[in-house]
Amino acid sequence: MKLNGSDKEQKFNDRTALWMGVAFSLVFTAIIWWTGSFLDTSSFLPDQGASWYFWKLPDPTFWSRFTAWGLYLAHQISFWVVIYLAQREKPRFSNRVNKYALWALGINAFFILAHLVQSQLWYDGLAQDVSIWSSQVSVIIMLVLILLMEIPRRGLFWGKKIPFSKAITGFVRRYHGFYIAWAVVYTFWYHPMENTSGHLIGFFYMFLLILQGSLLYTRVHINPWWTTFLEAFVTLHGTLVAVYQGNGLWPMFFFGFLGVFVITQQHGLKVPKWVHWLILGGYGAGVIVVYSQRGAGKLYELVSIPLIEYAGVLVAALLTWLILWAIGQKAPLFQPKKD
Repeated sequence: MKLNGSDKEQKFNDRTALWMGVAFSLVFTAIIWWTGSFLDTSSFLPDQGASWYFWKLPDPTFWSRFTAWGLYLAHQISFWVVIYLAQREKPRFSNRVNKYALWALGINAFFILAHLVQSQLWYDGLAQDVSIWSSQVSVIIMLVLILLMEIPRRGLFWGKKIPFSKAITGFVRRYHGFYIAWAVVYTFWYHPMENTSGHLIGFFYMFLLILQGSLLYTRVHINPWWTTFLEAFVTLHGTLVAVYQGNGLWPMFFFGFLGVFVITQQHGLKVPKWVHWLILGGYGAGVIVVYSQRGAGKLYELVSIPLIEYAGVLVAALLTWLILWAIGQKAPLFQPKKD
């Protein structure tokens, strides 16, 4: 992964913070794996289907709920406050880790540790009281908003831009941090720190997303190689979780999320055209190999996730347009063509 920066090197620059954060994420994921062996799930209720979340206490207590919701709210509000203060001052994007990034890194590291302790002592996460779909949908919306706000830079379909007005993409770009901070922190506290394969890859992904949000107003925060890696990581996460669940749906997640990378995300990277064609060829070859065995009747799996995400982009643009009108900013849905 190539990370560039034109500023003079700093003693503690954003690239140093990034790699330290990645190392922290790996080490803490290993700690979750180790400490998970001390958790007892023998009394949990049996799995009851797709809408059921297995990892929650059959008899929650006051303290299991109070610690999960109390720590979640403290984490959420403190992260939002840092984002608000940073946006109010609007420091220059630079290679230096500014004070707001340092605050965010410290706050998030503290609450990551707090969640580990909370899981060991009281176990339950927010899953006890809210639907499993709320966590999953929050992340899908996050991915959709990223697609929308990145249209001016990389387009949406094969590098081609959908001409949504600058007011719409600008509004999402200006306030996306608040939503993504919510989606990530909410999902982080939804789950107890279990050591199943799905939990471990999920927490590692959450750590990386939290790290990205913490490095606000640094150049690495907008580095296309790093941000594209984070977007594309959902392919690995979704596929491994599906494999772990054993429901036979892993190709839908693998080729669905990878399809979004092929169609959209890779076009934000400055690479030769032949690389794009090579990636497309590899994707096509994979489809032929897998679906020659699964059968043509399963080909709908290729488009399920892309259709959801691209339809979500249109819905998000329309909702943003309505919000702008509601607050008195009567911007057009599409950017007018220049004469």
